[in-house]
Amino acid sequence: MTAYTAKHSSGRGATILKLGVMRLAAYSRLFSSAVIQEMAAASRSPLFARLAREAFDPKQLRTFTSVAEAFEAAFAVLQNVEHRDEYVYKAALTHRVLLGTHSLASASMLTEFRVAKCKADLVILNGTATVYEIKSERDGLARLSNQLRAYALVFPKRYVIAGESHVRSVLAGTPPEVGVLLLSGRYHISTVREAIEGFEQLCPSTMCDSLRADEAGQVVRQLGMEVPAVPNTVLRRELTKLFLQAEPKALHAQIVSVLKRSRDLAPLSTLVDQLPRSLQPAALTVPMRRANHEKLLQAVRTDFLEAMAWA
Repeated sequence: MTAYTAKHSSGRGATILKLGVMRLAAYSRLFSSAVIQEMAAASRSPLFARLAREAFDPKQLRTFTSVAEAFEAAFAVLQNVEHRDEYVYKAALTHRVLLGTHSLASASMLTEFRVAKCKADLVILNGTATVYEIKSERDGLARLSNQLRAYALVFPKRYVIAGESHVRSVLAGTPPEVGVLLLSGRYHISTVREAIEGFEQLCPSTMCDSLRADEAGQVVRQLGMEVPAVPNTVLRRELTKLFLQAEPKALHAQIVSVLKRSRDLAPLSTLVDQLPRSLQPAALTVPMRRANHEKLLQAVRTDFLEAMAWA
């Protein structure tokens, strides 16, 4: 088993942790949608209890007073440069850009957004649609060129966010209009190269295909056209024809408007404010009913030793 060494601080002093591959995977899985959905559905998560035992050593398990504290401790481990995964990068963009530069009242965020044969890691919608491709220390760069070409068909602004180990290669291997961001070892985002907004490569048919049918219909109506009264089996084809009639820049503006409404995150503001910082990105990306928000909060506030009995 490959060994890793990390400094971890949970507010009780720094502790040196020796992590193996399976323990590192357990830390990452604590922030998975499966754990969050279990908590939101039943105010408890047997999977959380099992993963906590796999991730933390017995001495640490006895120090936590709440589930929230365990999440914060796990996130502190994952923030170490050697351990960072995609969730840490999404969290940085959530904290520094979505909640730092913008707000849930004025902007929205999409994750795993389908574009052609790719899935965009994270998209922030404000006055425009900006896509962020994450290349963490655990990722390779082999697919980056194809991903960026696909994203140019839908998004006028593209960024790659990476750590020190990838930044030089990303700069050398990407067009000058693609922005490059650095996530430092201190969890700060700095701009290495600004993205240049461009609408020339936008592809109306790809833009239509990336939306849900109801969203594409709203875009068509906002452009002053009628949604065809046709069977669902051919609706997508007919909507694409209408998208092809629109000017790409105007089409993009209407898509941003529709997505900001249909993927609105403002109703999650109260929930996010009450969650530990480490869980805020998960709450904004894991689907859950509003009626289950309180259940998630109850689970997070649970006494840690009580939570260990969930398993």
